[in-house]
Amino acid sequence: MKYNVKKTKGLKPNYDIVSKMVKENSSVLDLGCGEGELLKELVDNKNVKGLGIEINQDYVVKALEKGLQIIQDNIDEGLKDFENGQWDYVILNQTLQSTVKPDFVVEEMLRIGKKVILSFPNFAYWKVRFDLFFNGKMPKSDFLPFEWYNTPNIHLLTINDFFEFCKKRQIKIEKAIYCTRGKIKNSIFKATANLLSEEAIFLITR
Repeated sequence: MKYNVKKTKGLKPNYDIVSKMVKENSSVLDLGCGEGELLKELVDNKNVKGLGIEINQDYVVKALEKGLQIIQDNIDEGLKDFENGQWDYVILNQTLQSTVKPDFVVEEMLRIGKKVILSFPNFAYWKVRFDLFFNGKMPKSDFLPFEWYNTPNIHLLTINDFFEFCKKRQIKIEKAIYCTRGKIKNSIFKATANLLSEEAIFLITR
């Protein structure tokens, strides 16, 4: 299974937003790192000690060509090779919805990381609701560009879903950032974020 969100016209990577959440000289594990664009930015601009995990062989090769340290592996099978609290940050960027066992993956990230950064497309975004209601078909957007039969996104979720998930599992949300088309929506409050945000980025801890 490929864990990377398809790059489409109009979809702005959130690398700059995620990068600002990471402290300099820290250790970072980037899960589902794709071709390594985010990890490369963190290594070059934040001087992090970074490692990426990616299942797609072609992406692994391209990440290695950038001079990055990459492991080819399936994160749904766990992160048993890493010790508790081994990493300052564990990142899962725009990939949670593509995992087979997202709850297990999040728990593993919290086990091995002091802080966890993850992001996902918000399926409750108003344009998604509008498209589903009026067209009666699975919606498509920059973040959800696939047909229902070929999408890698198998566990779609909403911002409210994630807040509920964290509450049930006693996961602390340190920071929540809401974005639309790659831009932070500072004027959005939690009560309206589920409707008005295309993407959410969370910093969580145990």
